Amino acid sequence: MDGFRRDGMVFDVRDGGPPDGEPVVLLHGFPQDATAWAASAAGLHAAGLRTLAPDQRGYSPSARPTGRSAYRVRELTADVLALLDEAGLDSAHVVGHDWGGIVGWALAAWHPERVRTLTALSVPHPAAMVRAMLTSDQALRSYYVGLFQLPFLPERLLLVGGGEPLRRMFLRSDLPRDVCEHYVARMQEPGALSAALAWYRALPLSAHETIGTVRVPTLHLWSTGDAFLGRAATEATRDFVDAPYRLEVLEGVPHWIPELAPERVAELVTEHVRAHG
Repeated sequence: MDGFRRDGMVFDVRDGGPPDGEPVVLLHGFPQDATAWAASAAGLHAAGLRTLAPDQRGYSPSARPTGRSAYRVRELTADVLALLDEAGLDSAHVVGHDWGGIVGWALAAWHPERVRTLTALSVPHPAAMVRAMLTSDQALRSYYVGLFQLPFLPERLLLVGGGEPLRRMFLRSDLPRDVCEHYVARMQEPGALSAALAWYRALPLSAHETIGTVRVPTLHLWSTGDAFLGRAATEATRDFVDAPYRLEVLEGVPHWIPELAPERVAELVTEHVRAHG
C-alpha cells in the first residue's frame, strides 16, 4: 500500500519488506517524515519484517487539516488505527520516535489489542514526563513546547530567510545537515509548519485524555546525548508499564536516534519483536 484514507484525507505510507512478515508500524516525530526510518526499515526488512511508515497527520500534504483541535492525541491515534484497518491488520508492532512515541504510548494504553509490542524512542511515558517536569530539569529542556503553542509567531520567526532559524535550531541539536535540509524544505510547504506545530498547540485540548498504564511488552530507547529529554523521565517510565519492560541507553547519541543509530534501532526492534511476537 502507498497510502490510506480517513475522513476525506489521504495519508502517504512507505510499505516495505516481506508482505507476510511480522508488521511493524513506524511513527515519526517533529519535524520528520517517513524518511527518518529509511535506514532502520532496511535492517528490519533484512530480518524478515514488514514495515509501514506513514507521513502522519499534517505531514502528508493531503492530510493537513487546519485548526489545532484536529491534532488532539485521540485523532492521531485514530489515524494509526485507520492505517491498520486499511492494511487488513488486526494488530502490529508499534515503533515511535518523538511525537510518534507519544502516539505509540497512547495506542498501547488505549488499544492494547491492536499493539503487539511497543518500542518508544527518546520519549518517556507521558505521565513520567509530567512527574519529571516537577522534579528535574525537564521543564527547562522542554521550553520550546510552550513557545511552539503561541499562535502565528513561531511560523513568522522560524521561516525567515528560507527557514534559516529553523535550520539553525535543528543543526544545533546535531541533526545531520543533509537530513536537516530535507526537513526544512518540507516545513516550507504551504501550511506544513503550522500543521506540525498544531500537534503542540493541541496539547491543552488533550490534557484530559489520560494515557494510563501500558500493558504490552515495551522497549524504551533513550540516548544520553538527547538535549530535549532527560534521564529523570526516562527512569520513571518503568512505573507506568505493567508488562515486560526493557530500557536500552545509547551512549552519546543525540535526540535523532532513527537517523543516527538506525542499525542499532533495527537490531533492538527485531530482538523485541522476536521475543514477544
